[in-house]
Amino acid sequence: MAREMVTLACTECKRRNYTTTRNKTRTPDRLEMKKYCRFERKHTMHKETR
Repeated sequence: MAREMVTLACTECKRRNYTTTRNKTRTPDRLEMKKYCRFERKHTMHKETR
């Protein structure tokens, strides 16, 4: 399959908050999304972890 599960971690508190899927063939680089971090209580950048 082309889709794989990835975990997103907050760039400020370094906690792993979200899981999502991504298409490996369409997005070969790591995901970066602006998501809500409940520990920081604000929207922060979240990056894909391995």
